[in-house]
Amino acid sequence: MKLLCFLAFAAFAPGGAVCLAGEVKPVVVFQPSHQRDTGVKYNEALTCDAIVQYAMSEPPRFDEHKVWSYPQPGLHHGDTGTNTLIAHTSALEGGKLSGYAWELAHANALLPLVFIGVHNNSGTGRHALWGYIHDGDPLMEENRRLSNILIEEIARATDLENRGTHLDSTTGRNDYRCAATGRLGFYSIDENVNMARYRVLLEIGDIEKSGAVLLDEEFRKAVGAAIKRGLARFLAEKQVEKRK
Repeated sequence: MKLLCFLAFAAFAPGGAVCLAGEVKPVVVFQPSHQRDTGVKYNEALTCDAIVQYAMSEPPRFDEHKVWSYPQPGLHHGDTGTNTLIAHTSALEGGKLSGYAWELAHANALLPLVFIGVHNNSGTGRHALWGYIHDGDPLMEENRRLSNILIEEIARATDLENRGTHLDSTTGRNDYRCAATGRLGFYSIDENVNMARYRVLLEIGDIEKSGAVLLDEEFRKAVGAAIKRGLARFLAEKQVEKRK
């Protein structure tokens, strides 16, 4: 059994897998948005957390974890802030970690194979969804495949328009830059920060355009189930590739 677990872990390195009751399970980390400052009647953090909870409750069950700074004390920007601003991500403030830094530290400690950030977009004027991957990542095309599968499943399960997978550098937001490329990026899916092998960030719906459905529990449940289906598809593909 120990040999089986070791081989499974090595096959997915640097990500992880655990062996439970004779079954090897890949480690998957979800990071729902922790932003609550998204309008008087809308809390992005609570919507994204609900979607993640539905995803984690759906079969098949992997070794799944959630990292979420929203309820954590002693952080700066633990329930606000942006993923593309140094001051809100990697910078200390009064000796305190940011919400994003706390989430990534806890995610890395789990040695995940897969990391999925779940967020909502805003200001696009589209009832749609988008996937983002880190520009310059050595596994960029594998991450693109994961993102494409996830958004394909979500679009199939809802009326959200599939706007495709994009590089995080294309948003041109704020001042966080990848240490390897110098390009603008998303802190949470930068391979220099996030140790998961596969990393994607999903923007599900637009707060202004999709607000009504994003608050609907059946919609949230459908999105969560679609995420789990997409994740299972991707991991099944990786298993087939490993056998070849």
